[in-house]
Amino acid sequence: MYKGKKRPQPGKPAARQAEKIRHYEVKEQAELLPFLLQHITGAGRNVVKSILAGGQVSVGGKPVTAYNYALQPGQTVSVSKEKQKQGIPFMGLSILFEDEHIIVIKKDAGLLSVASDNGKDTEVTAYRQLMAHVRLEAQSSRIFVVHRLDRDTSGVMLFAKSEAVQQKLQSTWQESVQERLYVALVEGIVKQEQGTVKSWLKESKTLRMYSSAHPNDGQLAVTHYKRLRAGNGHSLLEVNLETGRKNQIRVHLSDIGHPIADDKKYGAAVKTIGRLGLHARVLAFVHPATNKLMRFETDVPKLFLRPFQQQP
Repeated sequence: MYKGKKRPQPGKPAARQAEKIRHYEVKEQAELLPFLLQHITGAGRNVVKSILAGGQVSVGGKPVTAYNYALQPGQTVSVSKEKQKQGIPFMGLSILFEDEHIIVIKKDAGLLSVASDNGKDTEVTAYRQLMAHVRLEAQSSRIFVVHRLDRDTSGVMLFAKSEAVQQKLQSTWQESVQERLYVALVEGIVKQEQGTVKSWLKESKTLRMYSSAHPNDGQLAVTHYKRLRAGNGHSLLEVNLETGRKNQIRVHLSDIGHPIADDKKYGAAVKTIGRLGLHARVLAFVHPATNKLMRFETDVPKLFLRPFQQQP
């Protein structure tokens, strides 16, 4: 019984709900953010980003927050006027791209990629946070590690969303990865404009990597570098990995007499910027399912430019 109020008319609540959600059909391939900017009229870029961050956008009925989410013809993008419940509050990472096969993130310095062998079960890592993220959709969902970045190295990382995709990426890594560029702030003025460092890397009992004095003794590591800036006792290098060994860049730059800024473990003499001066800036690879070339580029951390802005 309804007392003193009119009985709701059938269909009206659903109609009101429909008014709060707008649907847009995808007619050609596009990334989500540009698509929304084109279709949501009267809203600026920051407003649209806020709508995405607020969980108000879904594709095919599934919530999506990644700006670079790849849309395909025939999909439907739905935008709600109301903010949804927030997902996992990420610490030290942001998602650059996500689809049903992979997740690409930008990791901050200080965040572990995955827990160390002697790490605590409660330790915050990129892996744990992304696992919680995918399990919001289904408890059976998982993520799989494809490669790692050191705790104190920031930049682009790739994770797989199935074991099959992980194995494909790892088994074809040398062919799939088209570009893997780092920027490194190092001590001293690097005289050569560009160069290559090649050595055989080994690990000591104290878990410190080093270049063996003997050929074929350890894992072959090849690092190419190019000087971008130099001054005030520091150089900024672009580093291209031909191989991906543990601590490879840190060891090789130390070998040529230019340890990475703040890398006390490998010979840095002074504290320069308060964090390791190494950033994984670019990662480009062939998508394991679509065979499309995916390229992700991030900015050089502003801290890396600080030494060049100071008066000598």
